[in-house]
Amino acid sequence: MKLCPHCLSPLEGQRDHCPFCGKSLANRNPAGTLAFASLLGGRYILGRFVQADGEGVTYEGADNTTGQRVMIREYLPVTLAQGRVEGRLEPKPGREVLFKTNRMDFADLYRTLARITPATGLVTVLDVVEENDTVYAVTEVCKGQTLERYLESRKSPLSPAEARSLMQPVLEGVAALHKEGLVHRGISPETIFILQGGKACLGGYATLGLRTRGSELKEKLFEGYSAPEQYAPEQFAGRYTDVYALAAVFYRILTGTAPLPAPQRLVRDSMPTAREMERDVPGYLSAVLSRAMRLAPAERVQNVPELMGVLASQNAANVMLDREERAETGPRRKGRGQPQYALLMTVLVLICILLMVLCWIFLQRGGVSQEQPSGGGPASSTVQSEVYVPNLVGRSYEEVNSDPEIASHFRFYVVEHRYDSDTQPGDILEQNPAAGQPVNENALISLVISQGPHLVEMPYILGFTKENAEAELNSRGIAFSMLTLANDGSYVSGCVADVDVAAGTEIDVGKVIVNVYIADDRNQEIIGNQPTPTPEE
Repeated sequence: MKLCPHCLSPLEGQRDHCPFCGKSLANRNPAGTLAFASLLGGRYILGRFVQADGEGVTYEGADNTTGQRVMIREYLPVTLAQGRVEGRLEPKPGREVLFKTNRMDFADLYRTLARITPATGLVTVLDVVEENDTVYAVTEVCKGQTLERYLESRKSPLSPAEARSLMQPVLEGVAALHKEGLVHRGISPETIFILQGGKACLGGYATLGLRTRGSELKEKLFEGYSAPEQYAPEQFAGRYTDVYALAAVFYRILTGTAPLPAPQRLVRDSMPTAREMERDVPGYLSAVLSRAMRLAPAERVQNVPELMGVLASQNAANVMLDREERAETGPRRKGRGQPQYALLMTVLVLICILLMVLCWIFLQRGGVSQEQPSGGGPASSTVQSEVYVPNLVGRSYEEVNSDPEIASHFRFYVVEHRYDSDTQPGDILEQNPAAGQPVNENALISLVISQGPHLVEMPYILGFTKENAEAELNSRGIAFSMLTLANDGSYVSGCVADVDVAAGTEIDVGKVIVNVYIADDRNQEIIGNQPTPTPEE
């Protein structure tokens, strides 16, 4: 039994037209794709061809078991596949290994997505089928329109509050992907769908090759939303790649204009800020988006939870921006921002290098002469120079990066910025290779840099129910302890009666535990006519 791809009515035998809706069942899908009304995996009926890209082909379809409409994505890379032989997909000669490797990546991606979806803000992957020497991913149908079409239909941009509300599910969905070690790389108004009811949902899943220029696949990038590192295959894409795209989508929502493409910005970055494009965008929000869309990955907001925090709270945004401003302007107060200082540093570095070369030549000559046998024969050994990694942990990154002695031997790459309650912003928390390891000259040392304490504004929760108070504190990452407060009738039972940290206070979430007092049921025993807090079981 099969279903009509048009009306989902059951079909018996071979037919040219559906007896229920009257529509044709003839194959009109393009050559090289699966035939219309063919059966996949003994369960799914193929509908019409929707679109193709460098990674594969997408079809409409239906689940014969449940009667549910679905979308079916077939792995069919145009640069690696030769065509179909008796229904099986054949790789091009000499491309067999790449074909199979990318097919494995495709299958692994969608199996992971099938495991973590349904999830907030993500299109659900229902099934993964291996057949015809290729792989098919079955996903739910997004009943709505793309964000691009939605924005085009509006006469004015969304307000910041509307934008945050609309994009919140997508932000949570991307955070869930990152938690599983996945990076989307294709976030744009074309891959975000506005469903019935107004909620946003992210689709457009793809493997690395489709979202990287110069890969073995014919890439599909989104101008204005794809990050700079996606245009250079030698550069690494990480969570900050999706942060760039999310910020770019917010820029589009708030200003009504797409951001400039990354390659254009790399030549000359003349992109206006969001506030310059739309005066109703608050200054702090415009500054946050500018930072999240910086061309250098290490200078951006590094992860989605941090982006969510600074987009939702002006106080959190100001803390981040003030910390960044201090880090940038601090060295200038010492004169490092002056051109004369830069010239002086260049001369000093050259002098240091020259002195080291002269010392090395002197030591080489001295070492050889001391090791010469008394008979004047050849030296028994040669002097070898080794460079050992210094201990950088605990030192300021600015100090280390400007030290001529260290800079002459090593190069640095900041792989992560991390909150740490016990260090100053800009201090080095971790290094790799570790101190004392022998390495070659100009070795690359990866660093984890402290952002200092993670300061969060205490929300107002007096009068909240216990459940709502817990949800509010958890959303901000605040550690707390719930205590029961004896109730003489002055408080609403089960609600927050007191908190030991005032609302609006900035607290270090890495150190502070907030005590929240929940009013007990009325007529509880009162000791000395005073409410007595007791630990809640």
